[in-house]
Amino acid sequence: MTGRRHVLIAGAGIGGLTAALALLRQGVDVDVYEQAAELQELGAGLQISANGSRVLQALGLGAAVRAVACIPTGKEIRLWNTGQTWKLFDLGAVSEQRYGAPYLMIHRGDLHGILRRAVEREKPGAIHPGMRCVGVMQTGGEARLAFANGATAGADAVIGADGVHSQIRQALFGESRAEFTGIMAWRGLVPMRDLPARIARPVGTNWVGPGGHVVHYPLRRGEVLNFVGIVERDDWRVESWTERGTKSECAADFRFWHDDIQEIVGHIDVPFKWALLGREPLARWSVGRVTLLGDACHPTLPFLAQGANMAIEDGFVLARVLTAYQDVEAALCAYEAARRERTARIVRGSAENAARFHNKTLSTPNAAERYIDAEWREDRVKERYDWLFDYDATAVAI
Repeated sequence: MTGRRHVLIAGAGIGGLTAALALLRQGVDVDVYEQAAELQELGAGLQISANGSRVLQALGLGAAVRAVACIPTGKEIRLWNTGQTWKLFDLGAVSEQRYGAPYLMIHRGDLHGILRRAVEREKPGAIHPGMRCVGVMQTGGEARLAFANGATAGADAVIGADGVHSQIRQALFGESRAEFTGIMAWRGLVPMRDLPARIARPVGTNWVGPGGHVVHYPLRRGEVLNFVGIVERDDWRVESWTERGTKSECAADFRFWHDDIQEIVGHIDVPFKWALLGREPLARWSVGRVTLLGDACHPTLPFLAQGANMAIEDGFVLARVLTAYQDVEAALCAYEAARRERTARIVRGSAENAARFHNKTLSTPNAAERYIDAEWREDRVKERYDWLFDYDATAVAI
């Protein structure tokens, strides 16, 4: 390699910005192209487990993230209709003691803003909004992005971080096959001050029931509650986080659930709904000097809370290989080799959790109690989560 390596990233989401920041910190020149005209801090809650927060700390963002996040005191399972509660595991100090990094609950917009500002401090003007990528080309020693406005840009490598409907993935491998899971999700935010004390607690709660489950947890220093309700329905198939629903429709989907769920739904300002589509992990992510990152290559159902964490891990590992290898194509092969098996396991594990959370056994209280005692006993929980949280993207072999 002669001169300073230059990398283009399509997509200024969590993964794209993590990759950009990690690369810039390693002395690589980066330009990020985002289709949105403005980088708005949109979205709802994210759970950043130790495997993700470890990377954020390595990037020097630990203090900034802690200032706007919530570190929960614990996580619990509750039965959908009775509210019976099982303590799952502690998440605060225990996460740092056991895994070496905190478990954080943070608004996506807050994390996105922290990453965006950090990238702009490293390289003012690195992020180019209003640039929708429509294709990618490779000629000789260069990869080029093509944009909807007719412009192109070239560099040593291109990273497609453009999400579940990735144009870069489509250009490399054609249309991906997605299967509707028969499941849709609701999400919404509620100010904690509007909720009774029995709900407004600094814990992550997972309600499980036949045909659905609900997750809620605190954000923004405990000032806001994030609500996600998952229900088995086959009449809504729009895969978008910005489709508005109504409180009455959301409440109807959980009409037989505990009063606490109805209380939360009743205080949501605008509930949003989206269909959950499942996809088999890609067998290949890279072609020549172009590769994929995050949801562009391993979109996952949200049942292990690892979507954002995987994108963060991808971004850091990708930066490591692009600075460790002289040859770009060899670097991208090493990145894919380091990440493909882990992300595929997460994608499949997330799909398996749907059956666990929605088991029909949960319809009967006595049977439900036996089922939860078995599925969420300590050794089973450690088996499902330790390998996730122990992973260290800053040190994994590349």
